[in-house]
Amino acid sequence: MQCHRIHVPLIAFAVYANWVVVAEAAREPAIAPALLLYVDANSDYQEKLREYLQARERYENEAKAYWALVADKRRSRNAKRRNGEPIALEDYVLIQPPVYSGPPKPIDPLGAQQEPPPVEKYVPVKADFLNNAAQYFQFVPQQPETEIQYKRAYAKIAFEVGLTKEQVVRIYAFEAGGDGTYDVQAGFENPKLGGRAISTALGYNQLLNANSIGLMAEQGDQFISRLKKRSLDAGSRSTAPLEKKIGALEGMIEFCRSVPDDWSEHENLAKTPKGIGVHAVLLDIDIGPLLQAQKVLQSVLFAAQKRLQKVLTAAELEMMNLTGDGNGFDIVTMPEDMRDKVPTANFFQPVGYERNPVAIRHNTVAKLLAATDAIMDRESASQGAKGLEAAFLAAEKARR
Repeated sequence: MQCHRIHVPLIAFAVYANWVVVAEAAREPAIAPALLLYVDANSDYQEKLREYLQARERYENEAKAYWALVADKRRSRNAKRRNGEPIALEDYVLIQPPVYSGPPKPIDPLGAQQEPPPVEKYVPVKADFLNNAAQYFQFVPQQPETEIQYKRAYAKIAFEVGLTKEQVVRIYAFEAGGDGTYDVQAGFENPKLGGRAISTALGYNQLLNANSIGLMAEQGDQFISRLKKRSLDAGSRSTAPLEKKIGALEGMIEFCRSVPDDWSEHENLAKTPKGIGVHAVLLDIDIGPLLQAQKVLQSVLFAAQKRLQKVLTAAELEMMNLTGDGNGFDIVTMPEDMRDKVPTANFFQPVGYERNPVAIRHNTVAKLLAATDAIMDRESASQGAKGLEAAFLAAEKARR
């Protein structure tokens, strides 16, 4: 079989080659502008990123130096206080913390390397406290039939341990918003608006889960003794429910004492399933008021141990709750003429300060105390606060 060659004229090759060149050239304008646009955008992004990182580094260095000075001054004041030396204005940092004012972090034009949105951590709520208490401690709190029943129980304990009506009512007004219920949790203050839990802070004085664990570990024997006395006083009447409650409470106390008596240890324990269950004690009509009153009393006793010869106002006690007893004592013993000059940052750790918009907005001791008092004034006029005041007066009258 003969193979026939196909002859293609040279001119045809030339035409084809020219057509390829033209076609390739025709495609270039469609690609080049997009490529140039990307190059320009990326170049602009890299420049802005460089400016942002430089500005951020300057701020971080400035902030690090500021908070290091705050810590140094705090240590110096503590040493002076131990030695009985007077505290002067120069013992505090008198300028406000640095605030980042540089350019914002730029957005990558390709969307690459973008930080994922933060995942919100689940905050345990009342149902979790109850379920875990039942599961791990066989404890079901005896919840009050009415709100006034809990108020009377709390007012009675508060009066007996030596708290004043002004302290009890105004702290409740500030912490629970004037109308807060015994089981109100931070984030759910207004039932009409719904909301979501923002922390485990619970009840009249908004105790955190770690507070419940700490109080059970430190004062558990006192709580048990009080319940046992009630059981004895009941005489021949049935005390089985109370005895069961005491048994569950003893198990909780043992668990709370399984770690060193340290706030960070209590925080870690509070995150465990059993730790979550401990928080349910605040809902119990017999135990909850004991913890609520003890939390305020601890600050009073701390000041008394430091030989502070005055009755602390509710706002001053709130400072001890807000910043810790040590820092709070520093605030409440500060002379009046210094309070408008000393920034609130002196009494916080950096992270705690950044998370506290109230302390940032009212950024001197005088402003923070005034703002706290103003909230207490306003919320004390609420029906819940008035109900607690009436309960306290009734407890006072019953002991006369």
